[in-house]
Amino acid sequence: MLDYDGDTHLYLQIAEILRRRVAGLSSGHPVPSEADIQGEFGVARTTARRAIHVLREAGLIYTVQGEGTFVGAPDAAPRQPRKIPLYQQIALDIADQIKAGQFQPRRPIPGETALLQQYEVARETIRRAMALLREQGWIYTVAQRGSYVSPKESWPQD
Repeated sequence: MLDYDGDTHLYLQIAEILRRRVAGLSSGHPVPSEADIQGEFGVARTTARRAIHVLREAGLIYTVQGEGTFVGAPDAAPRQPRKIPLYQQIALDIADQIKAGQFQPRRPIPGETALLQQYEVARETIRRAMALLREQGWIYTVAQRGSYVSPKESWPQD
């Protein structure tokens, strides 16, 4: 339980709770994402990020960009590497939804904020996925309007 009126910053209180949780976990075990911490404790993303930072600085956890945060040190923690980077997996998922007709040509796809919530990843991961989809021809972006599904004739050939 967080003490909102106490003299200890919320991020330090959350870091201490997380420190106790990860103490019993083996190296390489995933740690809750910033979005998970934000939802569980009802705090701002910055507060969750600062709590993670405290544990990272203490050497209890480490982060791999695009994959997540894990218990231990990167060189000592055995973890299963992803077959493909997370942003590529997200792009593949969205492309599959386009092919399945869930998103129609010349119609908008969910915005960055909606995708952040759906996939619970960092903003940069979503941006890389969107860039890949644009590069492949699945989507196009209209300034100040958003991203849209490309016409079917622009889709990549399987």
